[in-house]
Amino acid sequence: MRSTITTRGQTVIPIEIRKRFALGPADGLEWIVEGKEIRVVPLPRDPVVAFRGQGKGQSTERLLDDRDWDRRRE
Repeated sequence: MRSTITTRGQTVIPIEIRKRFALGPADGLEWIVEGKEIRVVPLPRDPVVAFRGQGKGQSTERLLDDRDWDRRRE
């Protein structure tokens, strides 16, 4: 799939990609430069929900505890 960049630096994400990754208005994308390549990665709307199930037991609780500890230190 291809898209073109406008004079304002904008491009269109093809509908197939938007549907596959459930992307809509105001969703975030991260642009990663690796050598001579650019990767575009969709950002989860809720990073905690996206993290669930990725770790091994109690990972979400540890993440939230770490964030609470960080907030108390500020």
